[in-house]
Amino acid sequence: YFRKEVIPWAWEMLTSEKWFNFPKERLYVTYHPDDLETKKCWMDAGVPEDHLIIKEDNFWEIGEGPCGPDTEIHFDRGEKFDPEGVGLKLLIEDLPNFRFVEIWNIVFSQFNSEIGKKRSEYKELPSKNIDTGAGLERFVTVIQGTDTCYETDLFWPMIEKTQQICGKKYNDNPRAFRVIADHIRTITFALADGESFSNEGRGYVLRRLLRRAVRYGKLLGMEKPFIYQLVDVVANNMEDYYPYLQGKKEFVAKIVKAEEEKFIKTLTNGEALLMKLIKDNKAVS
Repeated sequence: YFRKEVIPWAWEMLTSEKWFNFPKERLYVTYHPDDLETKKCWMDAGVPEDHLIIKEDNFWEIGEGPCGPDTEIHFDRGEKFDPEGVGLKLLIEDLPNFRFVEIWNIVFSQFNSEIGKKRSEYKELPSKNIDTGAGLERFVTVIQGTDTCYETDLFWPMIEKTQQICGKKYNDNPRAFRVIADHIRTITFALADGESFSNEGRGYVLRRLLRRAVRYGKLLGMEKPFIYQLVDVVANNMEDYYPYLQGKKEFVAKIVKAEEEKFIKTLTNGEALLMKLIKDNKAVS
């Protein structure tokens, strides 16, 4: 399948009462100026021409290899996210905004990118394919009408639990709550899937993620381990689709707590050394 199949499928999935049932008038689609076939397919599917917008940068390529024009579907979240009333100009001129959210893009991988050649000289691929990107969190943000994905039920249970533990409110420091919720979800899945904290490779990435979450916890007044208490919330929140987390959550929480304790000790000792340096030398280079 390619353009003529995927575009009507996409429109059906987004607007049909059987599927997402998004209001058609709130969907806007961008396409590459040279890709008039895509424009025609969208119009044939039922998209009005004034909801189709030309974008020069609607072409996906990264080094040599498969590439091609893409089409992006944006959802208009309304005037609540456009206090100055700028309107469609935000999307047309690609201005930073929270009103028009890109919920899906479809890349038509039909050319072979070659370094040193113009796009007009790229050869057609013998086997064309669709490369698509649609974020679950973006869809849920639109459906649940939240400001960001962090207020959706994909993240909010972790944020609520963090509020209970630290006694601070989400609006006191949204970034801290978001980092903690995001990182503990990643860490819980990685540890449950067999990864471990270490000083190299993937394990080091995990260690850095936990330490970053701990540092943001300190901004919320948390001086003792607490992130391990969120493992249970992640497992329960994801249980419908990842039931195996239930059998791993106690093990994961134990590892996370030990790692938290180790890092807090490192921070405390490092801070004591730093304060002594400052006291002895009056300054640090």
